[in-house]
Amino acid sequence: MIDPNNPENTDEQAIDVVLRPKQWEDYIGQEQVKKNLRVIIDAAKMRNEVVDHLLLYGQAGLGKTTLARLIAKELGGTIKTTSGPAIEKVGDLAAILSNLEEGEILFIDEAHRLNKMIEEVLYPAMESRKLHIVIGKGTGARTISLDLPPFTLLAATTRVNLLSAPLRSRFGATFKLEYYTEEDIREIIKRSAKILGMNITEEGATTLAKASRFTPRVANRLLRRARDYMEVRGEKTIDGAVAKDVLDFLNIDVLGLESYDRDFIKTIVEKFGGGPVGIKTLAAALNEDDATLEEVYEPYLMKLGFVKRTPAGRVVGESAKKHLGLPSDKLV
Repeated sequence: MIDPNNPENTDEQAIDVVLRPKQWEDYIGQEQVKKNLRVIIDAAKMRNEVVDHLLLYGQAGLGKTTLARLIAKELGGTIKTTSGPAIEKVGDLAAILSNLEEGEILFIDEAHRLNKMIEEVLYPAMESRKLHIVIGKGTGARTISLDLPPFTLLAATTRVNLLSAPLRSRFGATFKLEYYTEEDIREIIKRSAKILGMNITEEGATTLAKASRFTPRVANRLLRRARDYMEVRGEKTIDGAVAKDVLDFLNIDVLGLESYDRDFIKTIVEKFGGGPVGIKTLAAALNEDDATLEEVYEPYLMKLGFVKRTPAGRVVGESAKKHLGLPSDKLV
């Protein structure tokens, strides 16, 4: 059992749960998304209707799952959670849909990994609340239709471009979660530190916030590592110096770049003259999958302006060279 009042007795995964906002007001950041969702939720409650199907997308760690749970709580309903990879067969989805109750929210994470057959079953379920099931095979096959209760499908994805157009069009509203501001991340760190019973100064929170890649999940991970450092070194407070020591220990620089980020930039500069270089060529040079480069490596580096995508390939910006102390012999 997780005890938020005694976080010292929780493990790593349990701490993640403890740190998640439990109330709408505790969810820091994403103000425009929250404002629009608030209108949709309040309007549905006034009409005594279920909320229309919603799609959340954005980089990993920005709070899509947490926001989904808060939406369910605001509606006073229950939420059933699954993921795209977990729904392998039509029967898996049929079992989930047929067990939904009126007003429930079905949350599908990693929705871009749903296969086409699953999507075909979702279309009538979302549009007309019908579940079509094929029984038998060959010439003896027949289709039966089951009525579904009013429900809300809430989907989350990091790759909205991989969702088919027919599926995207069936969502009543789509929201993109943006990277957080440094100020919001600092407030999240201070809130999490309070929950964990840690003392942290404004300078300490700022140092960790700058290295948190504008992402709450990363911020809380750094804070947990700072907590480990405090306990082992006998520190009482996370101030600026202690926070810097933690980042040095983790081999993370002041902007949150990790070793793989630095290798990414250095490879483009040292092996390909700063670019442009194609993503597949770069993936081969780094011994990585090109999808990993696009989903894990590039988003934050592009946010910083360190890497640019051009029609000819990836190019390293001058600011990245200056940050890493690399020779600047080519204007970008």
